[in-house]
Amino acid sequence: MKIEMIKENKKDYLDLLLLADEQESMIDKYLEKGIMFAIYDDSLKGICVVTKEDERTYELKNIAIYKEFYGQGYGKKLVEYIFEYFKNDCDTMYVGTGDSPLTIPFYLKCGFIESHRIKNFFIDNYDNPIYECKKQLIDMVYLKKNFKYRYIKG
Repeated sequence: MKIEMIKENKKDYLDLLLLADEQESMIDKYLEKGIMFAIYDDSLKGICVVTKEDERTYELKNIAIYKEFYGQGYGKKLVEYIFEYFKNDCDTMYVGTGDSPLTIPFYLKCGFIESHRIKNFFIDNYDNPIYECKKQLIDMVYLKKNFKYRYIKG
């Protein structure tokens, strides 16, 4: 299994990106400024995109694994990798998601805790209703992972 940064032709991964964010215009808002990682295990299994939001705050904007590889640990490996990759530059990592029984438990298992919500986000920002587990997504649920501060003796 290997994870590598994707620096060019990020739109080539649109099929995967759309699994996690169903509207291309929303993906376009963060894709080019984001840092993309791909996970391979013989073949491509998934991707994620992380953006820098301010000096020491990052956001996991998109993480998607091909459906036939769900439950095999690829998503968790990607999250662990980005935690390690950004640990020296990041105090807080956020992720926003719908209020879904599929995604919230995944992020909690990865070490995120609930932070805040943006009311009506999916209604106000998406052209069509989005459903997950037969439930319409309405509010954006933000979760966060705080990293321990590192003190340097001088």
